[in-house]
Amino acid sequence: MATKEKNAPGAKAPKGDGKKKKGGEATAARGPHAGAGKPVPAPRLREFYQHTVRDRLMKQFGLTNPHQVPTLSKIVLNVGAGEAIKQPKFLDNIVEELATITGQAPVRRKAKKSIANFGLREGQEIGASVTLRGARMWEFLDRFVTVALPRVRDFRGVGTKSFDGRGNYSLGVKEQMIFPEINYDAIDTIHGMDITFVTTAGRDDLAFALLKELGMPFRGNDKTGARL
Repeated sequence: MATKEKNAPGAKAPKGDGKKKKGGEATAARGPHAGAGKPVPAPRLREFYQHTVRDRLMKQFGLTNPHQVPTLSKIVLNVGAGEAIKQPKFLDNIVEELATITGQAPVRRKAKKSIANFGLREGQEIGASVTLRGARMWEFLDRFVTVALPRVRDFRGVGTKSFDGRGNYSLGVKEQMIFPEINYDAIDTIHGMDITFVTTAGRDDLAFALLKELGMPFRGNDKTGARL
């Protein structure tokens, strides 16, 4: 799991950092600047949205109220771990990798019912997910479109047919190795993940324009899904 950066000399660690909340897991580090005693810079992509993208979308769609302009609400990363039924350590590795990629502690997902044919018991852990909001969300999107996606072999853009009709977009990543935070030599198993970008658009054309302005490299005239 990603290690916390040391505090600057003389700076005190934030009170309660890393302690458990009631009924919950230990909180993850609050970012690379947490406790450093310096102002945390605003995410680059959020600044770009506020000062450039918002105005462009207002003009493009003839919106008169800034509150009508859609924005990114959250990003959800989800990894299924069917192999965890027989190999519990497999899920531990996934949780560690998700935390490394996102900087946030994942939530383990449990089976809602038993399926005898698959040897699955109700309550058994079968996957992990992370929901990013705020600064972490913007920082992840920035790294995803500028660093991770270009590392996909023979990358030609993402598909345009995976919107859900309500302004949300999902795509699948085949290998976690596209994220530079992952050490190739340290991974035991290659796995993929599903990533959903949830917006406030409410409709697909607005969401498409928003994500495109934020750097999502859509393929032109694409008729395929968004599996990389």
